[in-house]
Amino acid sequence: MPTVEFVTVDVFTAERFTGNPLAVITDARGLSTEQMQEIATEFGYSESTFVLPPEDPANSAHVRIFTPTLEVPFAGHPNVGTAYVLGQKESLFGKSIGDSLRFEEKAGLVEVQLKREDGKVTAASIRAPRSLEIGETVAAELVARCVAVETENVRTDRHEPVFASVGLGFVLAELDGLDALGRALPDLAAFREAVTHHPGDGLGFSVFLYVRDPSRPDHIRARMFAPLDDVPEDPATGSASGALGAYLVANMPEADIRTSLTIEQGVEMGRRSIIELDVTKQHGKVTDVRISGRSIFVMRGSVEC
Repeated sequence: MPTVEFVTVDVFTAERFTGNPLAVITDARGLSTEQMQEIATEFGYSESTFVLPPEDPANSAHVRIFTPTLEVPFAGHPNVGTAYVLGQKESLFGKSIGDSLRFEEKAGLVEVQLKREDGKVTAASIRAPRSLEIGETVAAELVARCVAVETENVRTDRHEPVFASVGLGFVLAELDGLDALGRALPDLAAFREAVTHHPGDGLGFSVFLYVRDPSRPDHIRARMFAPLDDVPEDPATGSASGALGAYLVANMPEADIRTSLTIEQGVEMGRRSIIELDVTKQHGKVTDVRISGRSIFVMRGSVEC
């Protein structure tokens, strides 16, 4: 019966017990896929990660990401948090650790840049593994029922609710203010109905709500609901934030632009998170999305499988 070591960190925050918690199994060799899923279900966090030796020795590690119900190809806070954890080590699978890492994942290679203060890793920046993919639109009325707000609270003047992805798909929907955002609650029956109409990539139906501050358009408040994945609400969703940033920049009139956005999430849950985005568009196409944030250690221990 294998015993594996784990650490937990709070991600997209520098303060314990805020941000988004993550469990990292730092050496998952010997675990089966079924055991990984069982461990992720036991932790009950929005995601847990399992670190394995890379298939290509030119890369740093092979990272698998599990929600409480399934494995996903990519996610933001698991990559930022895992990079922070591994960045504290001197070596990984026999190779010394510098300021750059590359993770093999189902969605592709994830490039990581560690950020240090006084020589100590405090944050990480990851590059989204895929270009922006825009899928089908979703009726505002259906989104409204999923999150228990009025249809008129869902803005459609700038865009209709739409699937977007830079590695993992979400429905992006803009609301008309913080009041509606604060009232939002997931309706499981409506989500079950929605996924029958919009199966997407088969990974469920997750809704990322956001509100833009008119006085600071580069500052966004957001909430994410994925009850079909046993994640009623997520305190910080880097992959959804990356998709939103890419989508908004893609729709800007400029053909060439590099801009930064700050997404604040988890406020309504008492787990405030700060996600920093840097998005580049060249010749009318988004070419680079980088997702950054701080992390902090919380717990260490072992799991008997």
